[in-house]
Amino acid sequence: MKLSVKGLAITAAIIWGAALLFMGGANMMFPGYGSTFLEVMGSVYPGYQPGTGLSSVIIGSLYGAVDAGIGGAIFAWLYNYFAE
Repeated sequence: MKLSVKGLAITAAIIWGAALLFMGGANMMFPGYGSTFLEVMGSVYPGYQPGTGLSSVIIGSLYGAVDAGIGGAIFAWLYNYFAE
């Protein structure tokens, strides 16, 4: 059974991007919520600085979505390669 490279890439991008957007939004509504997680994500994704505004949360979420999409595609490709 093979994995769909495109399907896994899109799914990973949507889930991870939404998770970063949700956490950033929750932190803006409830300061301090998930602050340790958001500090780590801010060090990984440039421009992702939760608590400074909605634009930085959206930019960081887009970076995260692209990162997860690439990671999902590589994972599916490697799985298909070694599953043969």
